[in-house]
Amino acid sequence: MNVTFHTDAEAEFDEAVAYYDECRVGLGDDFYLEVYSAIQRIAEYPEAWPIQEADVRRCQTNRFPYGIFYSITEGEILVLAIRHSRRDTESWKHRMRR
Repeated sequence: MNVTFHTDAEAEFDEAVAYYDECRVGLGDDFYLEVYSAIQRIAEYPEAWPIQEADVRRCQTNRFPYGIFYSITEGEILVLAIRHSRRDTESWKHRMRR
């Protein structure tokens, strides 16, 4: 299944990778791989994770405390947000397709 990122989700992802790179060399790469591993699981089993609101689901990453919020429409997965579990997990809602 095709996966696309909302532009804000892509920016969040890039910021998080940069943050982890500042914390420790190579940690940003580890985070990047962890998120893409979760996205591969989503692409393979898109309906496996619980619905959070409307048609938006959340897949939690394994190693890092991040959730990937996404919707499935017409054979495509749209990643709406990549959010730290302790941060505001509600402000992405304006990105939802109506």
